[in-house]
Amino acid sequence: MKHARRRQSRLRTRVAGTTGLLTLALGAAVAPATAAEKTASAPTTRAAALDDAGQAPGQMVALDDAAQAPGQAVGLDAAPHPRRTASLKVAPAPGQLTLPAPTGRHRVGTVDLHLRDSKRMDPWVPGQQRELMVSLWYPATHTSRYPAALLPNSQQVLPGGVTLPTTAGHTGAPVDRKAGKLPVLLYSPGGRGNRATGTALVQDLASRGYLVITIDHTHDTSDVVFPGGRHEVSMLPPGTKSRDLIDVRAADTHFVIDQLAEIARGHNPDVEHKLLPHGLTQAASTKHVGMFGASLGGGSVAAAMHADSRIDAGVNLDGQLFGSSEYKRLDRPYMLFSSEHHNRNTDGSWARLWEHLHGERLDLKLRGSGHNSFVDNQVLFPQAPGAFGITPEVMQQALGTIDPNRSIEVQRTYVAAFFDKHLRHRDRSLLDGPSRHFPEIDFVR
Repeated sequence: MKHARRRQSRLRTRVAGTTGLLTLALGAAVAPATAAEKTASAPTTRAAALDDAGQAPGQMVALDDAAQAPGQAVGLDAAPHPRRTASLKVAPAPGQLTLPAPTGRHRVGTVDLHLRDSKRMDPWVPGQQRELMVSLWYPATHTSRYPAALLPNSQQVLPGGVTLPTTAGHTGAPVDRKAGKLPVLLYSPGGRGNRATGTALVQDLASRGYLVITIDHTHDTSDVVFPGGRHEVSMLPPGTKSRDLIDVRAADTHFVIDQLAEIARGHNPDVEHKLLPHGLTQAASTKHVGMFGASLGGGSVAAAMHADSRIDAGVNLDGQLFGSSEYKRLDRPYMLFSSEHHNRNTDGSWARLWEHLHGERLDLKLRGSGHNSFVDNQVLFPQAPGAFGITPEVMQQALGTIDPNRSIEVQRTYVAAFFDKHLRHRDRSLLDGPSRHFPEIDFVR
């Protein structure tokens, strides 16, 4: 037992040390929102934090015994069959990384907006008003006339000339009027992760007819780039608790929904008054709103739903909860979606929340998955492990055994089915119980 614990501790150390490139490139891979997240890192000066962001420890897969059982899945599927396992084959890093193409019938547009909350001061930096960067993803038309969007990061090229993916979104393309009023989904990333980390899922939901808004939680996120090249890095005070981060994220989400309502009324909330995509005002609405997030972002969904009754349904992608939300009654639809070794038996916050869910509640487990299976790392790491400094052992711990493309396909299908049911009233039997088409999904009763 002691030997196993020492081995797991060494693995955690190696995992933490691989995070540097992701901090600037992807905003840090998502670390499990477990007991290890209860206290945030100490502050640094802005310049020093930005310089050291590439070396900040503990930002990737710092596994914690509370949520990750020993002996977590080993190996990465080399073949797409969900039940086959094989040893990891590390291929030479390609020049251009890619994300799976969206599967919906719509082409995708995107626009970044700079928002300022004149009614709220920044909770982490005294004397500043709260500012956020968000990206809107939506069904679009005439996309060939607009440039393909890069991920909203401060670094696009990794060591070895490896370039981060170009997205399926086209910057500023007009909204497809045929899609009508768009149901809205809000996305909150994992701890220190930026709004780009869930792009594979986000752009797919946009292609299915959703307006998806991804949020950077400034000074919680490791590095947020504002117009003019201004960087705002993590500035969390010593002893910051995860419950405090979640409360701020809930307030951020409430503010973003308010700004969407302003757009629907014909106003432009962008600080620089950036030209909004044609048709956005007519398509925007706050009548049907859902929220999802990964890791700490997933753990923030229930708190955001308590803070804003306009959020009709929520999905938590493998995130532990902190604070009071796990003890409060929630009477709207909510879905837990977990990795292989994370469930109500290993996470007391999930068990407590489950007892307080009085709307439709679902607890799904993705067999063979790891904590990083719920962000873009699952497809980016295997394409260029050397560029990310990822060893096979770390890859196995982070991603589990499920084929990454199959993992994304399954998640896209179930997350869309849940929101289709509760925001569009398109009920399908997929959510009623196990499906032979998706044997990777366990319904935890």
